[in-house]
Amino acid sequence: MILRPALLVTLLALSLAGAAEAKSRNVTDPDAPRALPEQGPVDVRWGNPAQFTEIRYSGNSSEAKRGNWVEDIAQHLRKRAQTRLPAGERLEVDILDIRRAGNFEPWRGAAFDDTRFIRDIYPPRITLSFRRIGADGQVIAEGERKLSDMGFLSSANTLSNSDPLRYEKLLLNRWIDREFKRPGV
Repeated sequence: MILRPALLVTLLALSLAGAAEAKSRNVTDPDAPRALPEQGPVDVRWGNPAQFTEIRYSGNSSEAKRGNWVEDIAQHLRKRAQTRLPAGERLEVDILDIRRAGNFEPWRGAAFDDTRFIRDIYPPRITLSFRRIGADGQVIAEGERKLSDMGFLSSANTLSNSDPLRYEKLLLNRWIDREFKRPGV
């Protein structure tokens, strides 16, 4: 089969576009978001994830950077908080630090470079600051919280076992449930 030059150029352009699209995004990319788009009563922001403990002290920082996990955690926080926040109130959250559950163990060899080992010595930790603002514009509550769950492997987890962020999401769920108790509960 002989390819015509125009067809060859088109195929080459499509393959290059596919390769560019397939590039794995890292949470530290300069064009990666540092906040969720403003939407609804919950705003979530974060600084440069390169400064997060997860990346600075990882056994494999290039693997720890891979993906959209900071944005996924922020989306989960927003979704959960919206269900607990009374009508008219707003919540502003700044994620200050994240240390995901588990860690990479480089001493296990190259075959396990991209494997995150989930063990009780690597609990999830999230540090955040927040401001809860009432319908009248007054600050109801604010502060910094250091979230951690040393017993994360033995606690009941209602989230999907296939979700790689299940321990961090459960940590946020517990904070939100404690911080924003429903009346009469």
